[in-house]
Amino acid sequence: MTREQHERLAAELAELEGPKRTEVVEAISVARSHGDLSENFEYHAAKNEQGLPERRIKILRSRLEEAILVEDGTGGVVSTGSRIVVVDESGERMEIEISALGGPGTVSPSSPLGAAVMGKKAGETVAVEAPSGAWRATILEISS
Repeated sequence: MTREQHERLAAELAELEGPKRTEVVEAISVARSHGDLSENFEYHAAKNEQGLPERRIKILRSRLEEAILVEDGTGGVVSTGSRIVVVDESGERMEIEISALGGPGTVSPSSPLGAAVMGKKAGETVAVEAPSGAWRATILEISS
């Protein structure tokens, strides 16, 4: 992952471990003060809500610990962390980032499109072998 992606995940982790965790703990404490826990819906809902951020914290810690940082700068070729603009055969223009983290506007380096463009330069046309059928894409721009 790029340094920018690493910093983004670290910031999300800090938010979850700090203010978000404190909010959940306070909600559990307030609910606990309402009496009998066996019939206290608010308490059980707060405990269930606690699991979601804790799971995300675990995922983020793992990703950050196992991350391999790639250098910014493309060297003129598509690599992990590159932002590219491609156009398909029908003229549809797509702006994407090559990222193993996923998210809106990204493709994995191991996806059909990601694998096809890795190591290529602007101006090159690649064949994309997707499950829905093969198509061609031309790389218009590469940036980091």
